[in-house]
Amino acid sequence: MRKLVCALALVASGPALAAGLEIDVAGEASGTITIDLLEDVAPAHVAQITGLAASGAYNGVVFHRVIDGFMAQTGDVQFGRIGGNMSRAGMGGSDRDDLAAEFSEVPFERGVVGMARSSNPNSANSQFFIMFAPAPYLNGEYTVVGRVTDGMDVVDAIKKGAGPNGAVIGAPDLMEVVRVTE
Repeated sequence: MRKLVCALALVASGPALAAGLEIDVAGEASGTITIDLLEDVAPAHVAQITGLAASGAYNGVVFHRVIDGFMAQTGDVQFGRIGGNMSRAGMGGSDRDDLAAEFSEVPFERGVVGMARSSNPNSANSQFFIMFAPAPYLNGEYTVVGRVTDGMDVVDAIKKGAGPNGAVIGAPDLMEVVRVTE
């Protein structure tokens, strides 16, 4: 009986069920991307992303930087909203505080979701990127927050950037609606 009580206490004190995101993409790419968020790896980053998604902040935000064979970046809730002046897309964040890095041993492989930041490792805020291919040079340099579990075909179809540093020219694809799942 004592072992059972200890086992139940251990389960109860463990991490909550993992949260996730469902992202409905519109544009050249069309469909839903499902992401499993790794709250045991980056709890503060996952809390920030899920809070922004639950508030609707990501709805209507474009994929502003898409580099073929590397990654698709989105999440600029300040300057990256469709219908706005896109000249500053990728330079903004949210009204929430920047986050301290939560580096891990999780490698940047195809389908991994990482937090974008400036040259300061503790500057991640709202922007994130999805990997098209492995990029081991990012390991331990950027915070991993999740993995795509369904919809990589949608990720692969996101309009690629043709401008400087992968900037999308013309009408970018966008996150039409972002939902938090459990």
